[in-house]
Amino acid sequence: MKKIILITLISIISFSCKKDIATNQEKESKIELDSSEEKVYRGDFIFLKDAAVLKGDKFIYGVTIDDLSKQLADKVKAVKSSDFDMVPVAVKGEVSQKPEGQEGWDEILTITEIVIVGSKPSKIDVKIEEKK
Repeated sequence: MKKIILITLISIISFSCKKDIATNQEKESKIELDSSEEKVYRGDFIFLKDAAVLKGDKFIYGVTIDDLSKQLADKVKAVKSSDFDMVPVAVKGEVSQKPEGQEGWDEILTITEIVIVGSKPSKIDVKIEEKK
């Protein structure tokens, strides 16, 4: 009988501790999100002569071509092996709707800070090979 009571007490204590840890982790992540003034966008970046794009898992944004996006393009260029490679990056910025009558992506990201640039190009989803 004592063994059953002891096992029951240990299981109750261990389950209640797991809930407290999970609740504390949720609170900490909410604090981190709320304290951040700008949103961080993570995705694959490509910069061409007349266009820049940031493609994430659930979004694709056109990027405003300015000094910061050109600076990011220079950092990405050092990592790329071909002109069409996309490199994973994390940037802070603001998303806005494109002006009416202008061509391009519906949502435009204006980069305010470069957080990190990946050390190698992203894996290619589809590779097209030329036949000789």
